[in-house]
Amino acid sequence: MKVVAIANQKGGVGKTTTVINLAACLGEIGQKILVVDLDPQSNCTSGLGLELTEGSSMYQALLGNVSAEELIQATPVPGVDLIPAELDLAGSEVDIARMDSYLHCLRNTLDPITNSKNQKYDFILFDCPPSLGILTMNSLSAAHSVIVPMQCEYYALEGLSVIINLINQLRDSGTNSGLGLEGIIMTMVDKRTNLSAQVINEVRNHFKDFVYDATIPRNVRLSEAPSHGIPVIAYDSLSTGAIAYREFAKEFLAKNS
Repeated sequence: MKVVAIANQKGGVGKTTTVINLAACLGEIGQKILVVDLDPQSNCTSGLGLELTEGSSMYQALLGNVSAEELIQATPVPGVDLIPAELDLAGSEVDIARMDSYLHCLRNTLDPITNSKNQKYDFILFDCPPSLGILTMNSLSAAHSVIVPMQCEYYALEGLSVIINLINQLRDSGTNSGLGLEGIIMTMVDKRTNLSAQVINEVRNHFKDFVYDATIPRNVRLSEAPSHGIPVIAYDSLSTGAIAYREFAKEFLAKNS
């Protein structure tokens, strides 16, 4: 079982869209996925077809009041289970900060799942909030690796360096000595513009093989699918967004085989 955080402190880069559709595409090819929605906005939860329910988030588990296993729910998406989010997660930022070993609360909470002899999942995916707060730091401290979705815009380059530096700091400090960069997925690519090509080339020149060959285009179907509570492969299986996420999932799986 591999634990992967999908993180970027910048909002609006396609992070939640990537979690939903990577999970769905991996499930489609026979993988078993647990998604953990750690964003109080709960977009991943609704995007996977579940209603927001009071008391269903990781909040109480992080405080030690319930087990993480009790919170797992099946989703309508084949192969994908979910620990949902709700607004109360915002309060955990304060509560967790007061606890001993506050950076490892999530890791400790998930230990019974990740260290089980009968492992049920191939991958656990964290949908992190668009910030570098306690929940994101806990996600990075609990993950084996990080996927960074990056929008094809110039200012996104500055944000990329921030998250890469944080990964290095957490590893080098011993907070999570095994943490590594899984890869960078370029999102919201508009192949009609020179800017997208320039940004992709610059990132690939610097990060080499860490940049996925697959890229995620700007696509109306990708934008519409969340309002129906389904991944794009279920909404429009032949759309360019669905094809791109299938390619990304295959590439991700090939690197982890």
